[in-house]
Amino acid sequence: MMELEYIDHLSPILKDGVKNYLIDIDGTITEDVPNEEPERMVTCEPFPDALETINKWYDEGHQICFFTSRTENLKQITIDWLDKHGFKYHSVLCGKPRGGNYHWIDNHLVRATRYKGRFTDLVEKQVTIEVFKEEEE
Repeated sequence: MMELEYIDHLSPILKDGVKNYLIDIDGTITEDVPNEEPERMVTCEPFPDALETINKWYDEGHQICFFTSRTENLKQITIDWLDKHGFKYHSVLCGKPRGGNYHWIDNHLVRATRYKGRFTDLVEKQVTIEVFKEEEE
C-alpha cells in the first residue's frame, strides 16, 4: 500500500525519503520486446538484478510504478508477467511515448537515471542538465 500523507488537501505528499520510481520495462527490466511481438512478452525473462533491486526498493517503502510504452491492450499481459516473476509494485502505466530521447518537464523535481545494463543501488554523481532560463531580476 502506498504510504502517503494528505495535508489539508486531497493531493498526496510522499513521506520524507520516499522516492516515486517510474521504471520502464522493455530493455530495462527484461529484453527489449516491441509492441508488435506480444507473444515474446509472455516468455521473456526478467533481468535478475532488476528484480532484486526493485523489490528491495519496494520493501524499503519506495513507490514503484512501471511506466511503459506498451499499449493499453497489452496491460494485462504485462501485469501477469510482472506477477509471475515476483515483481513488487504499486501501479502500471501504459502508453509512454515511443521513440526515446525523453525530456520531462514538470513542476516537481524530476531525476532521471539511464539504464545501462545493470540495476544496482543508486549513487550520487554530478552532471550537467538543461533547465529553463531564470527570470532576470
